[in-house]
Amino acid sequence: MSKGRVLVVDDSVVVRKVVTDILGSEPDLEVVGTAANGKICLQKVSQVNPEIITLDFEMPEMNGIETLKELREKFPKVKVIMFSALTEQGASLTLEALSLGASDYVTKPTQVSSADEARAHVKSQLVSKIRSLLCLPAPGVVYSERSSSKIIKTELPKFTPRNSGKFDIVCIGVSTGGPKALAEVIPNLPKDIGVPVVMVQHMPAMFTKILAERLTAAGGLPVKEATDGMSLEANTVYLAPGDFHMEVVKLSDGIFLKLNQGPHENSCRPAVDPLFRSVVSVFGGNALGVIMTGMGRDGCRGCQVLREAGGEVIIQDEKSSVVWGMPGAVAEADLANGIYPLSEIANQITARVKRISVDKLITK
Repeated sequence: MSKGRVLVVDDSVVVRKVVTDILGSEPDLEVVGTAANGKICLQKVSQVNPEIITLDFEMPEMNGIETLKELREKFPKVKVIMFSALTEQGASLTLEALSLGASDYVTKPTQVSSADEARAHVKSQLVSKIRSLLCLPAPGVVYSERSSSKIIKTELPKFTPRNSGKFDIVCIGVSTGGPKALAEVIPNLPKDIGVPVVMVQHMPAMFTKILAERLTAAGGLPVKEATDGMSLEANTVYLAPGDFHMEVVKLSDGIFLKLNQGPHENSCRPAVDPLFRSVVSVFGGNALGVIMTGMGRDGCRGCQVLREAGGEVIIQDEKSSVVWGMPGAVAEADLANGIYPLSEIANQITARVKRISVDKLITK
């Protein structure tokens, strides 16, 4: 199999060297060029034909955002991973980049005590994300061609409202490509949907706060970054904060959100599985699960618990997903009640919660 072709763009000689060394040590990746700023990057793309670009934000002559806009216009098929700072400004710039078409991001190492620790931090994020975005198998696994997943279902099942029971809550899990996907789904849910929406987006602290603010500003349902002990109310979206698992708990005086920093699940915190399990413990089968674009398998076991309790699960289809890892795992496990393009997810949620036909929503 051919190697994944990467162009490294950063104004720091040290960073370019570190990233080049990290990627060059991987048997399935090849650094085909480097660039010190956006102008050089744009010149090199047509010369070295990369499949993916790692792109810094702060660069002279042409910064990362300016470069990304040009890349999306001139080279729309090339995937881009942004290098982001773990700051509020870094979070805001990263979300802007994702909205402009960046595929993913990695955070720069902070509070590390050695160069080796910094290298390990970058490698742990970057290599797996490149492989996932390029549909490269893990080292040692040989496929005849690049394939993102085993496609178990390709049809789009026609939804008919449940004959009995109701949904009292919607729970959403999403990762790579999630901010842009959520920006299409959340603002298109009705303000009177009548139930709370709880969701996990794999993101670090600070990033989730900015994401909640951006989704709220887009209109539709208000989106709150959850705090420990927050009361669960209808017609509101609750986003798990970075570095905290979020669970739903029922107490004598209502239903609340509980945050904890328990062990990572599926290498994630927050993780989708603990949220879905807690939803079932409170609402039983009266819950609708939604799994959208994302790397890995987080959410699959939670969907199994939800389906066994009598709930339903819908997932985003492969074509509209940036990475079909999370929804693909649910499809492969035969846990999806429906597989839909991103453009149809909001209507599918609304139809199921309000127990009406999707056709009625489309004709409005």
